[in-house]
Amino acid sequence: MENLDKLREECGVVAVHGHPDAARQAYLALYALQHRGQESAGIATADYTNLFNIKGMGLVADIFTDDVLGKLPGDLAIGHTRYSTTGDSALLNAQPIRVDSTRGLIAIAHNGNLVDLGTLRTRLEREGAYFQTTSDSEIIVQLIAHSHAGSLIEAIGDSLRQVTGAFSIVMMTRDRIFAARDPYGFRPLSMGRIHNPDGPDTVVFASETCAFDLLRAKYERDVRPGEVVMVTREGVTSVQYATGVRQASCIFEHVYFARPDSRIFGRWVQASREQMGRRLAIESPVDADLVVPVPDSGVTAALGYAAQSGIPFNFGLIRNHYVGRTFIEPEQRVRDFGVKLKLNPVRNLLEGKRIILIDDSIIRGTTSRKIVRMVRSAGAKEVHLRISCPPTISPCYYGVDTPNKSELIAANGSVEDIRQYIEADSLSYLSLEGLEKACDGGEGNHYCTACYTGEYPTQWVDVSQILPATTAVGG
Repeated sequence: MENLDKLREECGVVAVHGHPDAARQAYLALYALQHRGQESAGIATADYTNLFNIKGMGLVADIFTDDVLGKLPGDLAIGHTRYSTTGDSALLNAQPIRVDSTRGLIAIAHNGNLVDLGTLRTRLEREGAYFQTTSDSEIIVQLIAHSHAGSLIEAIGDSLRQVTGAFSIVMMTRDRIFAARDPYGFRPLSMGRIHNPDGPDTVVFASETCAFDLLRAKYERDVRPGEVVMVTREGVTSVQYATGVRQASCIFEHVYFARPDSRIFGRWVQASREQMGRRLAIESPVDADLVVPVPDSGVTAALGYAAQSGIPFNFGLIRNHYVGRTFIEPEQRVRDFGVKLKLNPVRNLLEGKRIILIDDSIIRGTTSRKIVRMVRSAGAKEVHLRISCPPTISPCYYGVDTPNKSELIAANGSVEDIRQYIEADSLSYLSLEGLEKACDGGEGNHYCTACYTGEYPTQWVDVSQILPATTAVGG
């Protein structure tokens, strides 16, 4: 469910190189990525001489009017939409962040979360770095500025080997675009191309491929874990700056974050979620009359559950899409009222029926209880809740703002305890094996499942053992 008792959403990033209206292209891509963050948004552009940057609090469409976009000239652009996980929630930390460094002006936009930064920040300040923000993204730029590597792309690789955690980043100077992912590949970042019959192609990057559809860009490939891609007027250059780390892409992108029309980590989200529902029906069948999704993120899994079980599907809960962010704030008092504002039961579908409710996850449990009560008050005879992922028992440190362990209901009680709390007739979760199989699809992906297991990928490999690999490959 989009996000009443659950997770604060992460960020979305975009980059555009070689388009006469790059700012508008970035705006359209950010509009497609609005689901990844509604707190702030920003676009920076460059015209090979100057670098411009405008950001604001609120939604993409509210910040970037035609007049504002007109103040962002240039053929290059990067953009960001944010829901803070670290750093203060303020315009100061809205991205892109622009830093005037010893290597010139650099703008950066970052999706993810860096960990264990205290020592790095102290060292950089001792070396003369002045931090303009409290965002961890700025540390990357300061590392680049203080790197002794020769070229800028080598300095980026040198800097990224020094940080630990999750990052999919886009960066821009006055005349080039960079895109990079951390060695684990936690967060998605895809590369696409707009064919221009009268000149060089436009190269674009985005957190999700659904952004490419608005731009009429063709998906080309994912940026690889541990790779930096540089785009200049001369073309595309790739540098593999790190190797030797097992892929650990965030499986929750498939469960919840990404739009179902996106291709993430080489796998269509729609296909993953349908398989989650099918496997959930096999693992946890129930004799009932109707399968009802908790909209919107439970819809595709519910379709899969209904198809596998043969039980009819219908929208027994209707979502009001016009509720403002005031009612998605994390305060419990506001959140309680927000459930009623955001969802309304269809009484004639639910009355006297045995209902299977499908949702993507339970975090604190308060919203799930209110939804179960809502369905029951609409006349449902039985309410069976099925969750398309395993119980969330551990917080995430890689860019998902989960509550601490004391607030995670599954970390502090059994499935039966949770069932009693949410007042459902039965409760079942998808197994971890079932989830991993649903998200594989033959792609051979390795996922981070720390929120379900408590085993964190950055414990696997000492950062000092991440191997440099700086062979450039033209692309």
